[in-house]
Amino acid sequence: MKHLVPMDDYGVFVDKRDTARAGSLMVAQMFEKSHQHVLRDIAKITESKSGLSEEFRGRNFALSYYKDSTGRKLPCYDMTRDGFSLLVMGYSGAKAMQFKEAYIKRFNQMEDFIDTLVESRTEFPLLTQQIKLLHDNPQPYHFSNECDMLNRIVLGVSAKQFREKNGIAKGTSIRPYLTHDQIAMIDMLQKIDFGLLVAIPDFEQRKRTLEWYKYKADHGDVKVIA
Repeated sequence: MKHLVPMDDYGVFVDKRDTARAGSLMVAQMFEKSHQHVLRDIAKITESKSGLSEEFRGRNFALSYYKDSTGRKLPCYDMTRDGFSLLVMGYSGAKAMQFKEAYIKRFNQMEDFIDTLVESRTEFPLLTQQIKLLHDNPQPYHFSNECDMLNRIVLGVSAKQFREKNGIAKGTSIRPYLTHDQIAMIDMLQKIDFGLLVAIPDFEQRKRTLEWYKYKADHGDVKVIA
């Protein structure tokens, strides 16, 4: 399965369809089980007579393959949060509980990133494109830092904070709730930041430069084009 965000130390990644998943190989390692044991558990809960629907199986357990140290092609699974939760439900013990908590945290972090990425594609298409060009394996912060920076410069808060402040549902675009001037300013700074990402790699220096542009625009020294 192709990854949009590479697998982390817990085997959690984001696939090309903006879904956070956990790999069965790493789950086996983290829960101190053999991978064959994990595959057996997955086969048991996904078999036709288990009562699990075909739709749930297809959506939450994606068959994949990996090569072992001898070069053999072997099966593994990439599971969504729901698939992972169903699998580890029966894993007990203090250590297993610690890993369950850690995975829940990682899934939450990845899903927050997915929200940011979807938002960046919609509201910051130029930046999203540039970040992907500059980084072979973009990390969550590559997107969230730039989006949050622009929103904070113009709105004084991040998009998440703006939603919370205005009672807007999670994952909803904030753009319809902004004024014409705010949208025009964000769009202008996005175009400027598109070039600055290459010219000024340092985040803080780039932020100061964008703040200077906003100051100039606010005082009429730079024309803001909607």
